[in-house]
Amino acid sequence: MQQQATGDIALLSRRDTMISMLIIGVLFFIFGFVSWINAILIPYFKIACELTNFQSYLVAFAFYISYLLISVPSSFLLKKIGFKKGIMIGFWIMAVGAFIFVPAAFFRTYWIFLVGLFSLGAGLAVLQTAANPYITILGPIEKATQRFSIMGICNKGAGIIAPIIFAAIILRSTDAELFKSIPLMAEAERAQTLDQLIRRVVVPYSIVGSVLFLLGVMVRYSPLPEIDTEKESASVAEQNQGKTSIFQFPYLILGAIAIFVHVGTQVIAIDTIIGYAGSMGLTLLEAKTFPSYTLFATITGYFIGIWIVPRFVSQLTAFRFCVILGLVLTCFIVLTHGKVNILGHETDISIWFVVLLGLANSLVWPGIWSQALRELGRFTKLGGSIMVMGLCGNAILPLLYGYFADKFHVRDAYWVLAPCYAYLIFYAFRGYRLKKWNFKQTNGNAPYAKA
Repeated sequence: MQQQATGDIALLSRRDTMISMLIIGVLFFIFGFVSWINAILIPYFKIACELTNFQSYLVAFAFYISYLLISVPSSFLLKKIGFKKGIMIGFWIMAVGAFIFVPAAFFRTYWIFLVGLFSLGAGLAVLQTAANPYITILGPIEKATQRFSIMGICNKGAGIIAPIIFAAIILRSTDAELFKSIPLMAEAERAQTLDQLIRRVVVPYSIVGSVLFLLGVMVRYSPLPEIDTEKESASVAEQNQGKTSIFQFPYLILGAIAIFVHVGTQVIAIDTIIGYAGSMGLTLLEAKTFPSYTLFATITGYFIGIWIVPRFVSQLTAFRFCVILGLVLTCFIVLTHGKVNILGHETDISIWFVVLLGLANSLVWPGIWSQALRELGRFTKLGGSIMVMGLCGNAILPLLYGYFADKFHVRDAYWVLAPCYAYLIFYAFRGYRLKKWNFKQTNGNAPYAKA
């Protein structure tokens, strides 16, 4: 297939566009499968490696902090070798991370697991830097929510099945009693039991590493077209004339901060819910399904987005509704109480508001990306890497949650979500419109940015 290089997506044929969407959909599935396994790894490592809440959330920190460190180098890598080779290298870095789990399990050494998780996240940073700008420019900007929703279904669909499959592989029907008895064991017996427990991850991660390596080879020789984001349309070139730095786009920088807080709220809603269910007396074997409920709520939001945007409402309106809903649900989580029985689980009602955060978070990602990457022209690739850097919010905000969970209570710790949604409301109503920084002091007021 002839590769089409352009910043103008109109030059891509319908066939090339569909092939690109299909391949990127596979990438988003992989993103989801590898990322959301963390929801089961966090409580599992907490038991097997005898960790505090704070230490257990280093799983998310090690995995996602790589986005902060690797994203900008990824943009230069993609610029030098192209999207396809870059995606291949990203898969191979992930494969190395998966294989690191093997020695980590045999030595039951937590920091080696963290190195493996960092490598997995580093590979994903390369893939995310390539995939998200791709989806943004593969069609009209006003339909970006639809395209991101389709990708989100791939991502969260993988997220639903990943913890369930992984839990089915590493957990046994007798583990509930085993976990209760571990603290009562003698030191030698406990060490032997924990060694056997942690080595259950060896086979699944060996398989994951092999699959990731093969996927890298397959993408390298796939018909995925290269897209040259260095070229600009005449109108965008005129608008960006004289701009020499990515920091001259306030709506992009503010959008990267919005991604930071958004992904933090998303991963807190999913990765902490098992621990929250445990605080209500549910065993790990029962609580393992709750991340899937949250992800199902997110997928429901994606389907709603595909149906109503832009047919009935604009993607900006959908974005605004979701962030307001997120703030309302946060208040309900902390302030409401009462026993309920839903889907066979007897829990406090507040946990179902955590589940509904999946719905509130569903259309926030496409809302931010579509606004933050618009009209960047030759800055698109670097702008995409700046946005991907924001994914380190997945690393930092769960640690804040874990700190407050240890200091106060797992329910009260959900207050960390409130300022996150407050900022997202600011970006949805004001921040996305700011095109110029204005650093003049006026009547003693602070510097501001203007539209």
